[in-house]
Amino acid sequence: MTTRLSRLRSLSAASRAAAHRAMARAALFSDSSLRVRYQRYEHHMHKARQLESIVASAAQDQEVVS
Repeated sequence: MTTRLSRLRSLSAASRAAAHRAMARAALFSDSSLRVRYQRYEHHMHKARQLESIVASAAQDQEVVS
């Protein structure tokens, strides 16, 4: 049961990471100042990297259990 839950969390985190990468790219092309665009880009990429690390740790945990 816990492996199914961790897999669901990692899939959810992976899709959220992909969404944040898309928002980061969109921030680069928004109609704002360069400073604001860069801040938004960095914010979303930071969040995407955090979520990707969650996915990676969940995958390592999955390997240990298997």
